[in-house]
Amino acid sequence: MVVGSDAVQPRSTIYSMTFPEMRMRRLRRSDSLRALVRETNVEPGDLIYPLFLCPGEGVRKEVGSMPGVFNLSIDEAVREAEEAASLGIAGLLLFGLPEAKDEQGTGAWDENGIVQQGLHALRQSAASKKLVLIADVCLCEYTSHGHCGVIIEGRDGFEVDNDPSLDLLARTAVSQAKAGADIVAPSDMMDGRVAAIRTALDKAGCAQTPILSYASKFASAFYGPFREAADSAPQFGDRKTYQMDGANLREAMREIDLDLAEGADMILMKPAMPYLDVIRAARERVDVPIGAYQVSGEYSMMQAAFAKGWLDRDRAILESLLGIRRAGADFAVTYFAKEAAKLLG
Repeated sequence: MVVGSDAVQPRSTIYSMTFPEMRMRRLRRSDSLRALVRETNVEPGDLIYPLFLCPGEGVRKEVGSMPGVFNLSIDEAVREAEEAASLGIAGLLLFGLPEAKDEQGTGAWDENGIVQQGLHALRQSAASKKLVLIADVCLCEYTSHGHCGVIIEGRDGFEVDNDPSLDLLARTAVSQAKAGADIVAPSDMMDGRVAAIRTALDKAGCAQTPILSYASKFASAFYGPFREAADSAPQFGDRKTYQMDGANLREAMREIDLDLAEGADMILMKPAMPYLDVIRAARERVDVPIGAYQVSGEYSMMQAAFAKGWLDRDRAILESLLGIRRAGADFAVTYFAKEAAKLLG
């Protein structure tokens, strides 16, 4: 044991005491002791709850591949928001299912679009005083082809044309901010979209609206159930030319650096569980708020295990969120938000 010195000792020499003098289990003997020395915590205020808004009234349609997740009409979404607020959840992440789709995804920036209507309604509810309203900025739910930008015919067939897509994304963000979004969250992975959105927001008088950029969004198999929930599956090809290759950690750091340089206020990592190392690397690299999205495949995989009795439901939900927080995320977007908040409350 190192004694009699005011100097900070190298970490490798601090703990020279060994068993039986050093007993690590001493601080694990009771709930109260474990709570006292706990290094990482999950609270309801660390959670963001995604909602899928759809046309109609009184609609509460369960997503087949996501038990407990629903497509909600706006009146039902307001009820969900009120419950989320009562549980102390930090905010909502809003996605929209439009009545009609087209090649340009015009429903994304329509002043009367489904998310814009939802934002107006949520703003008028008491829940809005307790919840941060985050609007996902993308085109895939609104385009007839299911891709996140403008489609052109390229050398190897059809491809997403990056630069013309930026104007549409910027228009979407401005429309959502004017409808009442506290935060806009571009998830499209077009190059330069943060700068385009920041410029458009500032010109539109929305300079105070923060941007939560999906800075490192990987082309993942874990998005499958979401595409049913948001009706956003690509009608041809895939998204590997714009979403990131899951093999590339260093490239993810470059994406983060670029988005922050363009004006992002916060960053979001997606997916969470298969990319905890990316969350950790980002936490060690930057000092901005970091979120992580526990995506649909993670949620559905756990739900399947719960249904089989293979995992303890309550413990697994909280442990999965604790892992995300321990990796370095300040907050987690999760479909388990309400359930977790009840367990924590």
